Amino acid sequence: MKNYVYIATSLDGYIADKNNNIDWLHETPNPEGSDMGYSVFMSRIDALVMGRNTYEKVMSFDCDWPYHKPVFVLSNTMTTVAPEVADKVFIVSGELEQVVNELNQKGFNELYIDGGVTIQNFLKQDLIDELIITTIPTLLGGGISLFGELAAPLKFKHISSQQHLGCLVTNSFIRVRES
Repeated sequence: MKNYVYIATSLDGYIADKNNNIDWLHETPNPEGSDMGYSVFMSRIDALVMGRNTYEKVMSFDCDWPYHKPVFVLSNTMTTVAPEVADKVFIVSGELEQVVNELNQKGFNELYIDGGVTIQNFLKQDLIDELIITTIPTLLGGGISLFGELAAPLKFKHISSQQHLGCLVTNSFIRVRES
């Protein structure tokens, strides 16, 4: 049972710009249409857990629902999801550890954790096992940071690095926990 983060950041560590836009993520030319390992990653996971803001952002995209795995949206205020995703998206609430345990009991053991606040909250509770972060060589100078404050440092071990398209770098880290 593992919780993964798979995300892109700017060179200065932001996941969205000052206006909550992510257009800058698509500015790097990708003539061969490489998914840079995304499909391999998605084949490893059972479900996604995202925050309400991320769900709403994805719903605003001008495309079909992009996920083929169940998506669990963390929210204490939402009561329904859009009808077109009602068979793919489910609302969950409660303490994060409890939510993860309930999903694990339902057979969702490899979870993709997505969304800035959600990732930060999972990190605060030491519930992230692996970070896969692609750095895009753009300085945003502000916006939504991937990382927030922690009560104590969390140690990770670098396990791999891969360059894509001659300018993007994906680094993978696993959580190192004291025995």
